Amino acid sequence: MKYRIQSLMLGAALTLTSVIGFATEPFSTVVVVYKSATCSCCSGWVKHMRDNGFNMMTQNVQDVSQYKERANLPEDIRSCHTAFVDGYAIEGHVPASDIKRMLTQKPDIRGLAVPGMPIGSPGMEYGDRKDRYQVISYTKDGVKTVYSSY
Repeated sequence: MKYRIQSLMLGAALTLTSVIGFATEPFSTVVVVYKSATCSCCSGWVKHMRDNGFNMMTQNVQDVSQYKERANLPEDIRSCHTAFVDGYAIEGHVPASDIKRMLTQKPDIRGLAVPGMPIGSPGMEYGDRKDRYQVISYTKDGVKTVYSSY
């Protein structure tokens, strides 16, 4: 009986430890990225995301347009790669901090996008040069709002 109680207590402690450990990693959801195999800036963005605690899975594809359609992405905010995480779409060189904020706040949007490929955005580093750019949130209906500015 004594050993059974000790065993149950040990099991409960291990369960509690694993739950607490899991709870401290709020961004453990896998980010799936669709990109061209030859795009080094996309690989730079993936590295930025990994460096900021995200679990990344990359899929090199011939044509990313089908994923942009799946993301309900308006033409004027498209970029080079498209990703999906926790029901949201991510287009282009969106900083990890904005994605973390979105996943924490869970706004009623389809996703975030950085149109084009601005120098200085994650994955597009070029020395000390940093062009101004905006992160745009958008809905399935195409309503766009500035989410953050850099």
